[in-house]
Amino acid sequence: MSGETGAHVLLVRLAGPLQSWGVNGRFSRRDTHSRPTKSGVIGMCAAALGLPREEPLGELAEVLFGVRADRPGVPLRDYHTVGGGTYPLRPRDLITDHQRAARATTEPPSVPPQDASEAGPFGRGELEAWYGSPKYVATDPVSGALVSREVRRHSMITERWYLSDAAFLVGLEHPDTKLLERIAHALEHPRRLLWLGRKACPPSGDLALGIVPGPLRSAFETHALLPDAVGPESGPQAAARERPWAWIESPRPLPGVGPLSDQPVRFGADGGTHSLRWETRHRITIAAHARGWDIIL
Repeated sequence: MSGETGAHVLLVRLAGPLQSWGVNGRFSRRDTHSRPTKSGVIGMCAAALGLPREEPLGELAEVLFGVRADRPGVPLRDYHTVGGGTYPLRPRDLITDHQRAARATTEPPSVPPQDASEAGPFGRGELEAWYGSPKYVATDPVSGALVSREVRRHSMITERWYLSDAAFLVGLEHPDTKLLERIAHALEHPRRLLWLGRKACPPSGDLALGIVPGPLRSAFETHALLPDAVGPESGPQAAARERPWAWIESPRPLPGVGPLSDQPVRFGADGGTHSLRWETRHRITIAAHARGWDIIL
């Protein structure tokens, strides 16, 4: 059931030491978009509401999405290594590598047990240069044991990108104010942990900043820059933030505008399903009478 008629916008503040909004990330290289993605923000709202992963998003996916870059942030590259070194022997190491299982159960452990009566090899032996992520587990055609067709035994190097010290004002537009009120309440009282795109990036301070009359561009023009946007520098960089960029979703395809593939349809363990959406970029001139903020940073 719809609430009040006409467009309304829930304003959401996304700020923290680090953010990362992946678009085309793979394991060895995790990128970040220059701004929050609709899929990432709707996923955060779904987590706040406590929606099951496989449940259709319904009205949540119908909101129009906009983001204003009050403080775009600075790209930060993280040189990241995974695995390597020695690790205690675990049950799944034996399940996925029958040769290692045979050696572990017949050879003396490299680390003596604390209790001589302890049965089994788990926690007593150590694996050298083992990265415990067996892939493509299948049945060995000769022995019938479960084996891994791809076992990495050395550390892996990955490249991960973040936005450092960024602050964005996100708008979620929908005619049903009751829906926006539920999302706003959930963001401040989330049923699950929230993060800014990646689990290493928790948000800081207030998220839901209130519901205002729409549309999105009008909401962005009538609200001052976030306090997070105030920086020590002056000159062109500071002047540019007085007219920040904003990206505003269109409810219909736009001629001559390339679509984005971050319209969430369903989230799931397999990465979920997305469709296309369209948006336009605008320089926002903030009105002289724009509303300020009284928020926790």
